[in-house]
Amino acid sequence: MIILSAAISIAMTFMFMVLLYGTAVKSVSVVVNGQETVVETKQWVLQRLLDEQAITIGPHDEVSVPLDSPIKDGDRIEVTHAIPVIVKADGKTTTVYTTGRTVQAAIQETDISIREQDKIYPSPDQQIVADETVTIVRVDTKVKEKEKAVPFTVVTKEDATLEKGQEKIVQTGQEGVVIEQYQEKYEDGVLVASNMISEIMQTKVVDQVVAIGTKKPEPRVTVLSNNSPAIATVTKDSITFNAKKVLKNVTLTAYSAGVQSTGKDEDHPEYGITASGTRVKEGRTIAVDTSIIPMGWWVYIEGIGFRRAEDKGSAIKGNKIDVYFDSHGYAMKFGRKKGYTVYVIGPKKPVAS
Repeated sequence: MIILSAAISIAMTFMFMVLLYGTAVKSVSVVVNGQETVVETKQWVLQRLLDEQAITIGPHDEVSVPLDSPIKDGDRIEVTHAIPVIVKADGKTTTVYTTGRTVQAAIQETDISIREQDKIYPSPDQQIVADETVTIVRVDTKVKEKEKAVPFTVVTKEDATLEKGQEKIVQTGQEGVVIEQYQEKYEDGVLVASNMISEIMQTKVVDQVVAIGTKKPEPRVTVLSNNSPAIATVTKDSITFNAKKVLKNVTLTAYSAGVQSTGKDEDHPEYGITASGTRVKEGRTIAVDTSIIPMGWWVYIEGIGFRRAEDKGSAIKGNKIDVYFDSHGYAMKFGRKKGYTVYVIGPKKPVAS
């Protein structure tokens, strides 16, 4: 009986102490999302205190101590509510809940791996708010090669063995090939930048060499005869005649029968005798290149008149005519005249109709 009485007494004392402790007013510091409040409570379990203060704890929230923990005077309880954050990466959108307050903390709540070259918007250390969107951009770089044709250059050089106006390819040109390496940057599979990082000459350029002729063409010799057809009908000094040949840009010079022109003086037996055997006569006799104007043929020289090819000379070649004058002084004064047109007529001098 004594033992039983003692046990009952101890139990009652314990219950009294518990009742006394539970109903005692306690001062507790409650920090919710960094905002601290000191509350007075008679509650002895944390969950009941939070219910009393209308503080709801969600499945993702953090509490510094378990909810069934007893509380005592002076305790400090920290509650951090998780906020929803939208994370976009790899073409997917995920909503995560985090009690951290930075972009980095939100990403850590996911199983998304971040590579060093990837970009994160906003930046990882930036503060974040509820329902904010975090975007992870995958950045990849690739090196690609491109072939580029390099055109050859045409180089010309003069060639005295080719007639003027003619061209000849001495060396055939060949295009070169350059390998260009580009570093391409992709963001989420989209090309955003391309930079050339190197050039390698794979095939050298070969210039095309073209020879340009500078040789003057040999004068074309036309063999005229009395049967040669007329190529033009001309009226000069009221006389109409048919020309078998028209010479352009003819150069005129003058000579006399004296020593200065022929090397013969008046005592020479052939003084005044032409190559055709006739005696020189002013107003008629001219010296010509017989490959151009046949000996004995008449011509009409613009500004001079009708003349007959009766003589020739070593200096008279091509489109050049030496006009005879009796006076050596006048012949010297005549000089050299260029740009004349000469009509080659034939062995008979035209007469007026």
